[in-house]
Amino acid sequence: MPKVPFSRILNAVAHHDHHAADTVSVRAGVVTISDTRSEADDTSGVKIRSMLESAGHETAFYNIVRDEPAEITDLLLTPPAPADVIITNGGTGLAPRDTTFETVSKLIEREIPGFGELFRMLSYEEIGAAAMLSRATAGLVGQSVVFCLPGSTKAVDLAMSRLIVPQLKHLVGLVKSK
Repeated sequence: MPKVPFSRILNAVAHHDHHAADTVSVRAGVVTISDTRSEADDTSGVKIRSMLESAGHETAFYNIVRDEPAEITDLLLTPPAPADVIITNGGTGLAPRDTTFETVSKLIEREIPGFGELFRMLSYEEIGAAAMLSRATAGLVGQSVVFCLPGSTKAVDLAMSRLIVPQLKHLVGLVKSK
């Protein structure tokens, strides 16, 4: 009987099982958290929707809410339409009105710490030490995966292209699998 390297067997089994639950398409909610943005100038919200739709996903809803904890909480706990993932942008900095991180952190049932860590690492490569000021985070809130991104369109592009879009089908598939 020929000997097959264990690593080859492990890779074959792991790859097959690891992606078995991947979903085909994702329903996403997009939320811009800002006291000043409107649909006319929300370039980050447009970028998120465009990148999702280009990857074959559906935008289930799009809202702009003020950086008010009660408004953010209400929207995440009772979204206007069912969503597998909700991607927010804005309110993750350190300014006194930036309350997204504190608000969402209280709602997260299962944190995805690697998202924030990787986002800051990739940001560091682009903007240097200022990356440490980002409080981007992610986790499960109810049945939805929630990503909180900075409001900068460049930061949104980085997070969407390098982290979220490439893993979205797999991530949602894992959350939905029983």
